[in-house]
Amino acid sequence: MQVRRYANAAWKLVRDALFVYATLLKVMVPALLIVKGLEWLGAIGWLGEMLSPLMGWLGLPDAMGVVWAATLLTNIFTGLVVFFEVAGDMSLSVAQVTVLGVLMLVGHSLPVEGAVAKRAGVPWWVTLVLRMGGALALGGILHWVYATGGLLQEAAEIAWRPAPVPEGPLAWGMAQLRTLAMIYLIILGLMVLLAVLRHLRLERLIHLALAPLLGMLGIGRSAANTTVIGFTLGLSYGAGLLIRDVDAGVMNRRDSFLALCFLGLCHSVIEDTLLILVLGADLTGVLWARLLFACLVIFAMARWPDGWLPGRWERTRV
Repeated sequence: MQVRRYANAAWKLVRDALFVYATLLKVMVPALLIVKGLEWLGAIGWLGEMLSPLMGWLGLPDAMGVVWAATLLTNIFTGLVVFFEVAGDMSLSVAQVTVLGVLMLVGHSLPVEGAVAKRAGVPWWVTLVLRMGGALALGGILHWVYATGGLLQEAAEIAWRPAPVPEGPLAWGMAQLRTLAMIYLIILGLMVLLAVLRHLRLERLIHLALAPLLGMLGIGRSAANTTVIGFTLGLSYGAGLLIRDVDAGVMNRRDSFLALCFLGLCHSVIEDTLLILVLGADLTGVLWARLLFACLVIFAMARWPDGWLPGRWERTRV
């Protein structure tokens, strides 16, 4: 009887993970194909030219517009590859790399992550305004602080260079298949971890520990687990679980909306932050300033008049 109960529980986790995975695939696969098509049509270069004038306002060379464009349409890793192609022997200060890093960390993978956020209840216009506008705002604040105070003006030391990305449709397709397969394994692992935490009654401790922060941000406790997952591992994983909880009635749409907005500004703080740090960026700027900025923005959003949010959602008491 005990063995059968554990087997049923394991099978339920596998099925739940497949449901979350299938939901993400329906959104991510079309977005990936669209991004690749735009890349072949030269959209990165076109967007880079549009963004170049903004780079001077942030104290960056105009060429960094192409780097941010590649990051916006694809991902941070591709942005790093483009950075090394464009930068060449260009000497950048720690302040400049930190500002560029903030642009890349807040504004990246918009077609894919924006589509996932849309499925979770965040309209496209909110994603674009929040993430591109937030990246420019935080980058501008940091540039002003660094320039005014004469901070971080020493040359940045690059600790690592990514290997060139294989070219060609076949290599790209195989890389995407490997990534998509890994996503399912990660989702399954996360759901097993949550089940173990729930069984050990540690989940409640997580909720209690995060209650003050979530309360300040106007987000209900039901979003605690997925916020932690998205914050540490990535928006897509957190959004996938948010979609599951909203569909199951565990979380209301207002909490989902605010949690997704928070994760849009500050997610995957381990992997993505490490990628930017190897460029020689300052940890205070790319992590702590980003976290503080995200908290302030969501704090303000949660306290605007109720009618401004998409839909008529009730305010959640924490």
